[in-house]
Amino acid sequence: MMRPMEPDQPELTSTANPRVKSVVRLRDRRERERTGRTLIDGARELRRAIDAGVTIDEVFVCASLLRGADARAALDGLDEAGIPLRGTNETVFAKLAFGERAEGLVAIARVPSTALADLALPAEPLVVVLEGVEKPGNLGAVLRSADGAGADALVAASPRTDLFNPNVIRASAGTVFGVPLAAAPRDEVFAWLVEHGIRIVAARVDATTAYTDVDLRGPLAIALGSEADGLTDAWRDATVEAVRLPMLGVADSLNVSVTAAVLLYEARRQRGSVEPAV
Repeated sequence: MMRPMEPDQPELTSTANPRVKSVVRLRDRRERERTGRTLIDGARELRRAIDAGVTIDEVFVCASLLRGADARAALDGLDEAGIPLRGTNETVFAKLAFGERAEGLVAIARVPSTALADLALPAEPLVVVLEGVEKPGNLGAVLRSADGAGADALVAASPRTDLFNPNVIRASAGTVFGVPLAAAPRDEVFAWLVEHGIRIVAARVDATTAYTDVDLRGPLAIALGSEADGLTDAWRDATVEAVRLPMLGVADSLNVSVTAAVLLYEARRQRGSVEPAV
């Protein structure tokens, strides 16, 4: 156990406290959209949010659960930024946290902009487009691949979950704060890609062209559909190149996050590996 900074307010000791109840309500999408706030649960996730310049309003700390380098780095970042801390006991913290990995830190953060107009892209961007993806875990896993492969943005077309759902943050291991994001209705996303001269390659189970036979260099968007239905017919436009991944067993497709990883790393291979600066 490490010793955190001194909390700025008295310790929360009751789950009936109105402040505790207001934080728990942020698990609901409508409350997140109403307030423009979300929850960050976890030391690594919070550290990456701080590093990305996300605005943190308040952090709840359970001293007995704090361990490891990520927690220390997060506390140091909070101290440097002057972000207020509120101590809790383990009972209250269990109410605020979610999942099985309680790490002693839960933060309230302001949701960054997800407007298409706010995306700043390089000359030859690599963009991931996810249409209608519903499961936060899958979205988070795609974000980890996008981050690892050096994608320049992820755009959610007609999403069924909000991009800063607390479970997306956790599943992405905090990389949601490092990959530029946008969300918009499907038709707006398609028009935006065309307007910016970004070629579209769509993953479809009925495509005849293997993904390894397509040029994935230059300004490119890799479009993937929902877990249950795949891409809608809007992506059958003549300007869209459809590709498939070979399926040699009884299943007709891979999980969307696995498909994204395969295509992103093939695009990275074709574009040339870029090693991070040391």
